[in-house]
Amino acid sequence: MAGNPTPIILQTGKQAQHSIIWLHGLGADGQDFVPLAEQMELPVPVRYIFPHAPLRPVTINGGFVMRAWYDIVGQSINAQQDTAGIHASQLLVDALIAEEVAHGIAPQNIFLAGFSQGGAIALHTALRQTVPLGGVLALSTYLPLAETAARELLKQTKITGVFMAHGRNDPVVPYALGVASKEALQKFGYTVEWHEYSMQHSVCEEELGDIKAWLIKRIEE
Repeated sequence: MAGNPTPIILQTGKQAQHSIIWLHGLGADGQDFVPLAEQMELPVPVRYIFPHAPLRPVTINGGFVMRAWYDIVGQSINAQQDTAGIHASQLLVDALIAEEVAHGIAPQNIFLAGFSQGGAIALHTALRQTVPLGGVLALSTYLPLAETAARELLKQTKITGVFMAHGRNDPVVPYALGVASKEALQKFGYTVEWHEYSMQHSVCEEELGDIKAWLIKRIEE
């Protein structure tokens, strides 16, 4: 697994007191969601961090090397999961969170966001924080290692708000898997704000508005 380049940093104003660590999907890189952040226009200065997933061979893509937070073995993405890869990416995100705290950002002002694979790592990591984060944006994704989450999640994280969005016609991460992940999180005691859209595996304009509204609400609490 190759090393990573430095994350892309976007700061929307001086003395930001809020950070959003945004994880891209399989085969993309940190640049993928920078344009979205640039048009978000939140009411407070925000420090965005866009890390790049490690380069690794991905089994479902014939072993082709690409940026991936973990390996995917087969078409059923939640059947045979790459536990080691998921845990390794959690450690990468944990280190980014620690860097933001070192920059003076309070944990409750740090948000994790991610699309597809990135959203899976965002959810997985947020549930295992010793100090709760501000919230998680989980877009077109699912809860990985759901079977072990029940015993690994830390109770104090249950105050962490979760925003989940999914396309009803998603051919990559099935809509039913997204719904099942939402229900699992609710069963664990998390408050999940669920949004669904008439789209496939993507992000739509209506969704961007909902993301912005949710972030503003969480920031102003």
